[in-house]
Amino acid sequence: MVKYLNTDCTRRLLIFILLAIPLHGRSQNKGFRIEEKPRLKEVAVYYNNVFLTAYCFYDSVMKPFLFPLNTPGGITITRGYPLKPLTGERTDHPHHTGLWMNYESVNGLDFWNNSTAIPVGNRHRYGTISHKNLLEIRAGPKDAIIRVAAAWLNAEGQEIVTEQTTFHFSIVDSALLIDRTTTLNATDQDVLFKDAKDGLLGLRVARELELPSMQADVFVDALGNKTAVAAVNNEGVTGNYITSEGVSGDSAWGTKGNWTLLTGAKDKSSISIGIVDHPGNVGYPAYRHARGYGLFAINPLGRKVFSNGKEELNFVLQKTPVTFRYRIVVRSGTLLTPRKMNAFFESFSKVR
Repeated sequence: MVKYLNTDCTRRLLIFILLAIPLHGRSQNKGFRIEEKPRLKEVAVYYNNVFLTAYCFYDSVMKPFLFPLNTPGGITITRGYPLKPLTGERTDHPHHTGLWMNYESVNGLDFWNNSTAIPVGNRHRYGTISHKNLLEIRAGPKDAIIRVAAAWLNAEGQEIVTEQTTFHFSIVDSALLIDRTTTLNATDQDVLFKDAKDGLLGLRVARELELPSMQADVFVDALGNKTAVAAVNNEGVTGNYITSEGVSGDSAWGTKGNWTLLTGAKDKSSISIGIVDHPGNVGYPAYRHARGYGLFAINPLGRKVFSNGKEELNFVLQKTPVTFRYRIVVRSGTLLTPRKMNAFFESFSKVR
């Protein structure tokens, strides 16, 4: 029996043990990691073993989306309802799930407001975005990529628009950057994106990050459906919008510019969430569809409702690819400043 090991033997034994440990179990596993979960219809993204988000393509939700969305410190900034409801959350707009992209009027079909809450007899008026394929998954120390193909379908399941989307994840100055690049193509014939209020990129934030308000309201979509948003207790509600033009609060709605920043506090930490536009987008600079009750959206294709009828854009998608690019910025800790948001815009503007 060996009762002791000399120094050289000990060193060699330790090296052997370390090499035998699976890669995912080593402390050196820093940076991004992607985990496919086919049974759950999710692709999860981690950074330094902290869960950031998942690309989700559930049968019960009428589009692919990222959910939940967490800061690099692990704080969730998206609403849980209707997928994982939390006490004290609002229960309006069940189609507001995580971070998504679709539109209210596409060849007369409403993609934005579609959900299982729509009565069966009315579903012929709505469209669905169906996930088709995972085209690329890559993760490394500094960034990660998920590239997917999807199809925009009418009520009969016929494809009217093809979609390819790349999600590029990176960490810059302790902030999570998600650069979404989406290319759309008409399948057989021209597709009309009629000027409408609800679109194009949307995010529904956690209750704590809404803007404090005692006002109840009713929202009506293009098909006449009414959604009531009740007045609720504002305890712990801390959100505030700031725009690239210096507009703040609820006044940010209906303005346009390079970026919008939502700041607040959650889980004893300051939270910053930014949406950055790209000069190459159709409709740039886009109007902000940023509501106090927690919808944080940007709409480049709707003009009339935001401009009081002074502008109108009825965009026709043809069989020539059209690309939309947006940057989402998420950070906990020190709040992002307008100067930092300007820097994010400048760097993003150079992306092609």
